[in-house]
Amino acid sequence: MLGTILLLIFTLFVVPLFSFLFGTPLTSFQSEILMSAIWVVVGVIAYTFIVGELSKNNSQVDKIWSIVPIGYTWYMTYLAGFNDRMVLMSILATIWGVRLTYNFARRGAYTWDFWAGEEDYRWEILRKKPGFNKPWVWSLFNFFFICFYQNSLIFLFTLPILTAATVGNKPLGFGDYFLAALFIALVIIEYIADQQQYDYQKEKYRRINNNEDLGEYQDGFVAKGLWSIVRHPNYAAEQSIWIVFYFFSVLATGSWLNWSISGALLLVVLFKGSSDFSEEISAGKYPKYKNYQDSVPRFIPFTKFSKKN
Repeated sequence: MLGTILLLIFTLFVVPLFSFLFGTPLTSFQSEILMSAIWVVVGVIAYTFIVGELSKNNSQVDKIWSIVPIGYTWYMTYLAGFNDRMVLMSILATIWGVRLTYNFARRGAYTWDFWAGEEDYRWEILRKKPGFNKPWVWSLFNFFFICFYQNSLIFLFTLPILTAATVGNKPLGFGDYFLAALFIALVIIEYIADQQQYDYQKEKYRRINNNEDLGEYQDGFVAKGLWSIVRHPNYAAEQSIWIVFYFFSVLATGSWLNWSISGALLLVVLFKGSSDFSEEISAGKYPKYKNYQDSVPRFIPFTKFSKKN
């Protein structure tokens, strides 16, 4: 796990730097917007770290994961004078954010005590692992990975919107509307996957609490619906959403590769590491989970290249 975390932090610096050095340079107009937005990100990093340390609830970034991209995209759109493509992209980011915030809220993530609420169960498990169980080590992990890395990543995957921030205002075309439709379709898929997970877990714990026969819930994990096609349909949709978001920058620049691709690439790396950790926990809790891993691909439907893919 530590190796994965170090790799993620390393890639956070290398991928954006490589993209900026070898990609199309930013215009002075884009650079001004970027620097202004970076100061907002610095404030968000400081907020999540301080509140997380004081409250001992390290899911402060989780609470804002679906909220701050809305703010980032609309802030950059405002600074750019409401470029048409940026407005469309901001609307899409808002649709995504509202949906994901609702899903997080119904699980008890938000309370009137804004620092409280549900904490990601994985943090409690990780805190007990050798190498992380010392308070000062955990504080460093909280700052560098949970707060700095994840907040930087959130900002990076919204940055394709900045490629549309040009002095001109290239008209929206069929490609933009096609990407918008694809983006919304992926949000719907993510909604269905989260709903299937929510319904399964709710019914499972209802039966447990009422001492009822578990029946099909005996396995402990959802493996029907979209979850029978891939092991993480919500993660697959989430990664695809921001890859589609990147392709708006392709339309704006006319180039298949540009500097704003770093966020989408890093998100894919993050979900690989995150799903590794989640599956390690699930395989330890549920005897049939390893068989599920062997028969159902992780992210890409209808593929099974090896027993560990």
